[in-house]
Amino acid sequence: MNPSRLTGPPMRLRLAGELLPMVGHVRMYVCGITPYDVTHLGHASTFVWADALERVLRWHGHTVSMARNVTDVDDVLYAEARRRGEAHTMLATLQRASFEGTMATLQVRQPDHSPSAAQHIGHVVQLATALLDRGAAYERNGTVYARTAETYLRTDLDQHTALERAAEFHDDPGDPDKDDPLDTVVWRAAVPDDEVSWPSPWGDGRPGWHAECAAMVLALYGSSLDLHCGGADLEFPHHACESALAEAATGVTPFARGWLRAGLVSVNGAKMAKSSGNLVLVEDVLKEHSPGAVRLLCLNRPWSLPWEYSPAALADAEGLLEQLYSAAAAPGSVPGAAAVPAALLDDLDVPRALAIALEDGGQAARTFIELLALS
Repeated sequence: MNPSRLTGPPMRLRLAGELLPMVGHVRMYVCGITPYDVTHLGHASTFVWADALERVLRWHGHTVSMARNVTDVDDVLYAEARRRGEAHTMLATLQRASFEGTMATLQVRQPDHSPSAAQHIGHVVQLATALLDRGAAYERNGTVYARTAETYLRTDLDQHTALERAAEFHDDPGDPDKDDPLDTVVWRAAVPDDEVSWPSPWGDGRPGWHAECAAMVLALYGSSLDLHCGGADLEFPHHACESALAEAATGVTPFARGWLRAGLVSVNGAKMAKSSGNLVLVEDVLKEHSPGAVRLLCLNRPWSLPWEYSPAALADAEGLLEQLYSAAAAPGSVPGAAAVPAALLDDLDVPRALAIALEDGGQAARTFIELLALS
């Protein structure tokens, strides 16, 4: 922390149009990876945005505690390990190391906490118990379900679309044991072909995805967060249900004061995803382009909006970065240097901050480069 940045007029973060006053310590949580495959640009965009937000807060004198989880209890991970003929623990370890190496190359700061789902099984059991005690959950045949039928109302989705999204994210709205199709599994009973399970008061099983993140946040930070980050596609059902579980268990609202959900990346009009076959791998992009250019490509836009990747866009980002370096060598002005971090506090307005940096040059450009780790 630089104490000199705490003097003068107070600087306040605005995110998604909401003023979010922060005092001293800021608790951040980022939905991390399921470690079964290599990192693509869609992943990187989310983590670069979360890193930028953390850097802006630190620049203005805040102490930030950042947690980024690893979802190492997941059917997709187990299926990929079977396909490769590897132990799922080995696959998760190798992919996690690869991911962390990629993040280091992109100058994404190491989180203060890296919780994994497998390390927090006991906390999921505690969460399920709390929900049952509060009447916010029920148990059927060894599975604990949370009453989350109305969580879609936290979003702009209608019920029909919410059901479609629940099915897409394997929440199994057709489960006959549910009171409502949109109820959420907190603890799932083991079935005969399960490879991994743990004991619980309701029998062997493993946690549900939304419950994993809720339990990890509660275990690390207590009943609430200042900022929660993730991809825009996680708003429902994951973030909505995660919030509902934590709030029902603790009685504290809101679960998170602010949300940063980075806009999704598309290629040729389709969301970047393994199932679409249109992944742009970060390790491939970095063979021909600098980490700073990749960061600038991700950041030079409104953070919540979806965007389209193309090789031409990346080449443009590389050229823009060179212009920025040239501008940094110019004399510049003091007001311009102060305007850059102020623009970033206002909803992370990178395009406006970049325009100031290029126009003013000098210290404004150097501040922009330093603050967003573009060197």
